[in-house]
Amino acid sequence: MPLQKLRNIGIAAHIDAGKTTTTERLLFFTGVTRKLGEVHDGAATMDFMKQEQERGITIASAAISCRWNDYAINIIDTPGHVDFTVEVERSLRVIDGMVALFCAVSGVEPQSETVWNQADRYRVPRIAFVNKMDRIGADFSDVIGQMDKYLDANPVPFHVPIGVEDTFIGSIDVIENRAYTFEGYEKKEIPVPAELKDQVHEARQIVIEKLADFDEEIMELFLNGKEVDNERLKKAAREATIKMMITPVFCGSSYKNKGVHLLLDAIVDYLPSPTDVGAVVGTDIDTPEKTHTRHPSKKDPFAALAFKLIHDPYVGQQTFIRIYSGELKTGMQVYNSTKDKEERIGRILRIHANEREEVDTAGPGDIVALIGMKYTKTGDTICDPSQPLHLENIFIPPSVIELKVTPPTKKEDEKLGAALRKLSMEDPSFNVRYDEETNETIISGMGELHLEIIIDRLKHEFGVEAQVGEPSVAFRETITIEHEINYKHAKQSGGKGQYAHVVMRIEPNDGKGFEFIDHIKGGAIPSEYIPSVQKGIESVLTEGVIAGFPVVDVKAVLIDGTYHDVDSSDMAFRICAAVAFKQAFLKCNPILLEPVMKLEVNTPDDYIGDVIGDINRRRGKIESMRRYRKGAQKLNGFVPLMEMFGYATQLRNISSGRANYSMEFHKYISLPKDVQEKVLKKLEEKKKESNK
Repeated sequence: MPLQKLRNIGIAAHIDAGKTTTTERLLFFTGVTRKLGEVHDGAATMDFMKQEQERGITIASAAISCRWNDYAINIIDTPGHVDFTVEVERSLRVIDGMVALFCAVSGVEPQSETVWNQADRYRVPRIAFVNKMDRIGADFSDVIGQMDKYLDANPVPFHVPIGVEDTFIGSIDVIENRAYTFEGYEKKEIPVPAELKDQVHEARQIVIEKLADFDEEIMELFLNGKEVDNERLKKAAREATIKMMITPVFCGSSYKNKGVHLLLDAIVDYLPSPTDVGAVVGTDIDTPEKTHTRHPSKKDPFAALAFKLIHDPYVGQQTFIRIYSGELKTGMQVYNSTKDKEERIGRILRIHANEREEVDTAGPGDIVALIGMKYTKTGDTICDPSQPLHLENIFIPPSVIELKVTPPTKKEDEKLGAALRKLSMEDPSFNVRYDEETNETIISGMGELHLEIIIDRLKHEFGVEAQVGEPSVAFRETITIEHEINYKHAKQSGGKGQYAHVVMRIEPNDGKGFEFIDHIKGGAIPSEYIPSVQKGIESVLTEGVIAGFPVVDVKAVLIDGTYHDVDSSDMAFRICAAVAFKQAFLKCNPILLEPVMKLEVNTPDDYIGDVIGDINRRRGKIESMRRYRKGAQKLNGFVPLMEMFGYATQLRNISSGRANYSMEFHKYISLPKDVQEKVLKKLEEKKKESNK
């Protein structure tokens, strides 16, 4: 099939906009599924993880291939919940176009803005589908107004709805000037209703006016009052959409099967193929300033990005990749440039939800799953060994919340460890570490729901009933002043001794992470021991100094030192640097940093005072308030994560269940002195408890 006939699309939306239902309908009408699965029946095809079916939310984005009017469409499902922001990021990284879904009643929700901004960051062209037009309170033009105001989307309605709420029966395509209604699973063309003719004419004029801004031919015809033919309009609309100058907007009700056929047509008509997106640019593996270009052609060297790992009980680990150039064949040797490892391609699968079709080859634009990859993880580049390059990785925000997990019995310890390892390979925003001091396994992630689902998966997928502690905040440690230390490590034990001596300065390095600078002159410390000094310091960074949290934003400058011909060794310098760093750190007025979240709350006017009062009590700051829709406000602000446990329940209570919120990680800031004292005291008490 020619590449022009391939569409790699994602469907992104706020929770409850009907995304999984819409995807189900797309799969049903393209013949992938024989029976319609409903989210509320817990039988949706895309949601094949047990937790997704129980909770009615999509967690892991799965890739599914289907066909429509001799076009191939790969659909990448993405979750709408902010705890799974990494899932959205990794999907946006590999799709060419996106369908942004909005609920006709609730319009632009906080999470819609987050996903929209992520799509802007990856320059993904999109069309919009206003769903749930049959619901009470549905308002197509109001949603378009919100898209314009809050998303800066330049939305252009390509549909005029026929009826609204319980009278909604179909829509009119304003370019073709054709009206469609939907009965059962069938699309039926009807004459344009007389009472809507003026509205359709007006909507078509708006499309022409908008496109005249980007297309000189249309501009000329428009200014001379001449008719613009449909083909020219469609071609110009496609170009403007791909260049992200407009967002065409369509409408329907997926649950009632209304408008889904037209949405499939729109995906084919207006979203880009891999050739429209053009070449992908990667960096040279030796000199990152140098770039390499890969065109979507089989003739170019092979290059692909791994964007997802799923552990499948039947075939083992599946590594999902998006191929940008070249051809992939079973048995082929490829190079993982991120890990500097060779991999052999075992089986190549195309996925239809939880069905699989084995293929021998895959080419540019394809999204396939590979079985038997040993080293490749999310975000890795795999490429032709003779022409290596790095493709841009996937942005992974830091994990901000921690939980202690213990196996029910000592016997299950190994089982728990293996399960957590698999889960952390699948999900790069989920981390596992073992605390040597307290002998506890600590897991960390993006939010309470994120970890709740991990615990759930341990139970159902891996059969481990883990016992869970209270959630706690993942603090960081840093320093506020500089200090120079002169430290000598000398041990004499029987035969060979240990000798190392370092003079170093450590100083704050705000927002730049850890930096190590070597200022040794004249071989005072031989060059082979310099990496040992750095490794010694780095071993302290992970375990912390004052409270066992990772150390960030510190610069260590190695100034001087001495060594011994016989007694100096790699290990001696590691130990020396680690002790020196710890001692210096304690002299630098160390502080704890806490994660602060960006918070957005939508609340009816009646509860605004209570909501703001509650946020203030949680050490939060409201930055802005704006009218969100009639009778409701949208509050934006920042609030420390440690004050937000149990917030969902509290907000429900304050607002009689009518307010909703979303929050995402913003940045780490220093903890107020009085709060820091309390936190350290509490940690000290916990340590004493566990040592008893």
